Amino acid sequence: MTYIQTEPTPNPLAMKFLLEAELLPKGKNINCANVQQASLSPLAANLFSIAGVSNVFLGNNFVTITKHEGIDWNDLKLGVITTIMTFLGSGLPVLNGFSFAPEATPIPLTDPLSLQIEAILEEKIRPSVAQDGGDIIFRGFQEGIVYLELQGSCSGCPSSTVTLKMGIENMLKYYIPEVVAVEQVSDKILL
Repeated sequence: MTYIQTEPTPNPLAMKFLLEAELLPKGKNINCANVQQASLSPLAANLFSIAGVSNVFLGNNFVTITKHEGIDWNDLKLGVITTIMTFLGSGLPVLNGFSFAPEATPIPLTDPLSLQIEAILEEKIRPSVAQDGGDIIFRGFQEGIVYLELQGSCSGCPSSTVTLKMGIENMLKYYIPEVVAVEQVSDKILL
């Protein structure tokens, strides 16, 4: 039997479910924003069968569930925990034949500023975002603007604008003077 601990996130619509089991390789995650995307993972598909679940984010040893507004966590939490425990006891693979690409970055980084931005995100920002049950993906740098995608509990979080502008933007501007702003994008790669 696996022990599951729940942890609130800064996003009141998202909750992190910490597991003793490893779901995905360290540093890898899967964000399922709908049932169609959940076809990558039987676990995510099972979680989407629970009324009120709007997003499933799978990490190394946690699952972040985002719920629809108006749904009470007290009505949802037990179903999520039961579904995760039942799935882990089934012995089924977490992913359906999906394997992660060997590269650590979703887009090829060629210019020195993009490489520097990605390094700062990886070393200074991603660890704290992961603690809150989410991830941040670098999607591009054009004309002084850094484009980032927020996933998991960070996506749709009321404090995400503050996190982007006051936290991430200020840090990147401090280390890289060429950065003038940070903008949020959703599942879009800029060239």
